[in-house]
This record gives sequence, C-alpha cells and structure tokens, in this order.
Amino acid sequence: MFVRTASSRDIPAIRALLVETWHDTYDAIYGKDRVTQITDSWHSMTLLGERLSLPRSEFLVADDGKMIGGMAFATAQDEGKTLVLHQLYVAPSCQGQGIGGLLLDEVEGCFPEAGTVRLFVEERNAKAVSFYLAQGFSQVGKIDQEVVGGPAEPALVFERPIIWAD
Repeated sequence: MFVRTASSRDIPAIRALLVETWHDTYDAIYGKDRVTQITDSWHSMTLLGERLSLPRSEFLVADDGKMIGGMAFATAQDEGKTLVLHQLYVAPSCQGQGIGGLLLDEVEGCFPEAGTVRLFVEERNAKAVSFYLAQGFSQVGKIDQEVVGGPAEPALVFERPIIWAD
C-alpha cells in the first residue's frame, strides 16, 4: 500500500470502506440498524466529497492500485498547532499490516507546524483504543459525543506530541 491524497474518484471506494469497517467495528456496540443510520449520515458521498476541498485539512487513502485499504482525514486547529485526526480507518481485511501507522505518520507529515495530534475514540472500541495506545497516545480526557440515532456516547480524548526529526 502507498499513501496518497484522496480524489473525487476515490469517494465511492472510501464510502464502501467506511460502511464495511463501521459495521465490522460497531454492530456489536450500537446494533446494525444504528450503524447503518450513522454511516448514511456521516459517510454520505456528498459529505465525503466536501472534505476534499476543506481548508487546513488533509484527506488521504492507502492504495495498492487495486483497492483502497485505508483512509485518514485530519484538520489543523489552534492556528495550526494542533492536528485533529477525525478519521482513520483500515478495511477489516487489511488490519494488522501497518496501514494504520502508515496513514497516521503520513497525515502528521502534512502539517509540519503542528506539535500535537488529538483524536476522539469511542470508549468501547477496544481495537482502536489498543492501536492508539500502541502508537504512543495518552488519554487526556473523556467527553460525551453526539451519535446519530441515539444518545451521546462516551469518547476518550487521546493526544500525542508530534516529534519532528531534524
């Protein structure tokens, strides 16, 4: 897999990846119907397409020439000092191959002025929590995050300093 900037032609494959990954991850947590509601709302073709042109953002895909195996979307906040990772998903069939770490490193490199990366992860998403802890993140807080089709859900706030090599 190589990482590149997403384009409009990637949107259908990104949506399919997100739907598959969300059902694989969250059906046991939220139930299949609610996950369908969430993916229809949060991962619509229109909303994904709009992210391609947002200022101070980066939308990346991991691609092997045949399929999109992962994606990441991040924005710069606090005058560019904080990178907020909104999404990092790897297709279930591609997990455990280093693609998540590759996407994370690449998206950080897109924001050379940033000193910190922050993200929010569903508290019950044990795979994601383990991944981010293994990547050197620390929990710095906990919030209630609004989720489509139901009550707010607890989310952990993770941060990690970005160390730039000289």
